[in-house]
Amino acid sequence: MLDIIEKLLILQDRDRKISRVSQELAHIGPERDGLRQKAAATQTSLDAAKLQVKKIESERKQRDLEIEGKKAQIEKYLNQQLQTRKNEEYKALTHEIEMAKEVIFKIEDAEIVLMEQAEVAAKNVATATAEAAAAKKLVDDQIGKLDQREENLKKEFAELTSSRAQLASAVDDTTRNRYERLFKSKGENVVVGIEHSSCGGCHMKLPAQVTTSCRAQTEIVPCPNCGRILYFTRDMILTAAD
Repeated sequence: MLDIIEKLLILQDRDRKISRVSQELAHIGPERDGLRQKAAATQTSLDAAKLQVKKIESERKQRDLEIEGKKAQIEKYLNQQLQTRKNEEYKALTHEIEMAKEVIFKIEDAEIVLMEQAEVAAKNVATATAEAAAAKKLVDDQIGKLDQREENLKKEFAELTSSRAQLASAVDDTTRNRYERLFKSKGENVVVGIEHSSCGGCHMKLPAQVTTSCRAQTEIVPCPNCGRILYFTRDMILTAAD
């Protein structure tokens, strides 16, 4: 195998690792944000449950105030009855007292419903509190692992890019520029082998002259179809597949 091909294969392997690490680093941020959103969702549910408890409590207090108001009216009507000497006025006050009592009964019935709702709401708060705490702990643990993973990847990326410069400097400028252009346009498979007389990159059938040139190992041979750099080793099969 040509010395330059060996250097390019080593460089390509390094670039593949750099690409893999870069992709992993790019995914960590969104993954971390997704975990935080999950924790935020459980907290939102907890806040909603607490708000419902406060709303019910506020309604109960309002009903209590309404009952106290009606009781005060009844007391007022009773005092007026003691002072009146007119039978019609006495009857009218009695009617007002009865109506006020009916309102109190209805309010008390509504309060019973509110008490039942309050019990359910309290249970919902307890459940949501436990779920939010569990989610926060899980998310914190996972984010901690992601942070550590990110730190390790950054170190690995720094080491890979540092050594990559040395590997790239071992390749002449013309060949290196050609390789890097192909890496950007073709992806991670730039220097490819020959299998069954076909290019290992585009998988197109190669002319016999191209495979012969590769076997000679005297120069860099490009694929006439995709432009990738070809190489050949003795363990590769040149016979075309059926």
